[in-house]
Amino acid sequence: MPDRDILANATLTGHGPASNAAAIADLLGGPTHRPEVSAEPRRERWPWMAALAIVFAAAAFLAPQVVDLTALFRADRETDISGLPTHLVERRNLVVTVTEEGSLVSDNNVDITCDVAGGATIIWLVDDGARVTKGMEIVRLDASVLSENATAQKIAYEKARALMIQAEKDHAAAKIAVEEYREGLFKKDLRTAESNVTAATERLQATRNTLAYGERMFRKGYITPQQLEAQKSAVARAELDLGTTNIALDVLTRFTQPKMITELESVRDAAAARLESERAALELEKLKLDRLLSELEKCTIVAPQDGIAIYSNSRNRDRETEIKAGAAVKERQVILQLPDLANMRADVEVHESKVNDIRPGMPAVVRVQGEEFVGEVMAVANRPQSNWFSTAKKYIVEVKIDGQSPSLRPGFTAEAEIVIADLHDVIAVPVAAVIEQGDEYVCAVQSATTAVRRVVTLGQSDDTVVEVVAGLAEGDRVFMNPRSIVEDAPATAPSEATDDTVSQPASGPPA
Repeated sequence: MPDRDILANATLTGHGPASNAAAIADLLGGPTHRPEVSAEPRRERWPWMAALAIVFAAAAFLAPQVVDLTALFRADRETDISGLPTHLVERRNLVVTVTEEGSLVSDNNVDITCDVAGGATIIWLVDDGARVTKGMEIVRLDASVLSENATAQKIAYEKARALMIQAEKDHAAAKIAVEEYREGLFKKDLRTAESNVTAATERLQATRNTLAYGERMFRKGYITPQQLEAQKSAVARAELDLGTTNIALDVLTRFTQPKMITELESVRDAAAARLESERAALELEKLKLDRLLSELEKCTIVAPQDGIAIYSNSRNRDRETEIKAGAAVKERQVILQLPDLANMRADVEVHESKVNDIRPGMPAVVRVQGEEFVGEVMAVANRPQSNWFSTAKKYIVEVKIDGQSPSLRPGFTAEAEIVIADLHDVIAVPVAAVIEQGDEYVCAVQSATTAVRRVVTLGQSDDTVVEVVAGLAEGDRVFMNPRSIVEDAPATAPSEATDDTVSQPASGPPA
């Protein structure tokens, strides 16, 4: 054997098969036969041979990896498929379901809220989960501040009531004063003035008669000139008195009466306005008092119906806002819930990858405490439920439960199996028989002693079985877990036939 062949065999001994050594020798281009040469030239080539030995040693060190990759390549091409598990393709009925867990809630809850303005502190409340009857006290809130405010408001209310009573009396007196003057005092003054005018007229007439008689007597010489002058003076005074009484009557009717009526009506109207003001103030004080008394009553909450008291504590609520004795609650915050046990539903959390397949009206089976109940999807949430502890987005699906049972209580864990599709006489295979390669779904179909790559179109699927719409026929036999025997489709020929022979029998064990 030539020196180079001897050196190659010696170098590769213990590092791989002889065929690998030969392949490396061929790769390096060494001759398979050398003519005889003299000893002197052999010694001259010794440095070159030493360098070649170093190269062979390095190649021998890397030979195991080369051998392993080559063996794996051949194993993929020459897998013995006779021992691989297969599945017979046949038609069957397929019920596609989505099964998720959630909790029971009442479909008709009565919320017990804090109706005290500004909120209050819980002094006492019934135990969580306790059965209550209608009219039973279930929550007691702190009423100390409200009680003090109600007492102060009572005092303010009574003061306002006293002022309103006084205003009522003043208004009544002012009304009477107007009527008194219009119907009493004015008429009296009018008659007095008219009487004075009449008296003055009569006196004037009497003095004129006396003067006329005195003038006749003076012409006859029975009275003196002085007496005649005195009678003339009496007539003049009577005329003045008549004028004065007429003026007084005119002033009374033209000025005094309107002025007095205006003044009295002004007093009356002012009293009426003050009365309305005091009445409004009293009503306001009464409203305040009634509100405080009502809030005092709201501090004691009774059950509006029979049921089970459930604390309104959500899973995301922190301990500072937990419903318990001593906790502060806000106005309109729900403290307890009284569920209607005759109308229950299961709120289950469905992953976002499955929620698009669920529609209201789909049938479902709800399992609670080992019992099964028929149900129906009532609603699907439009937004995912917020969860600080997970990035997975889940949507609440409400499943109405038909029927009643003592085991149906709010908060119990419920499992809902929602029927997405009820398919009849369809081709379906196990999910493990289908793999995804790029944009295609592929099966490995058994053909005699070979495996054929088959592109398939999928339909509905559950966790174990998938419907095959196209690509498989009844009677085909597909390999389970075909990834080890199915090659990727050529990237340059996506439009070629979907059947590809990808495996052939070999004597070695399955890869």
